[in-house]
Amino acid sequence: MCKDCHCGSSVMNKQITVHVEGIKASSDAKIIEKALLELPGIFRVHIHTHDGQTKIDYHPTLVSNDEITKKIEVIGYKLKAV
Repeated sequence: MCKDCHCGSSVMNKQITVHVEGIKASSDAKIIEKALLELPGIFRVHIHTHDGQTKIDYHPTLVSNDEITKKIEVIGYKLKAV
């Protein structure tokens, strides 16, 4: 069972950290968090509004990094090169 989402899978959850451009206020962070949590397999999102650093905990068999990136871009934000 996953220790974080308790989904019963033996596959371990993963965390990625991305930098999102265009976050100017906590309302931007809430928009991004809500959109990402709509994707299946994402169970935690933590965004630092001062620099756009975004940590995403997810189940890799349910959602891919490409799907996460696409979701961020569809709602009007861009990933910043690290």
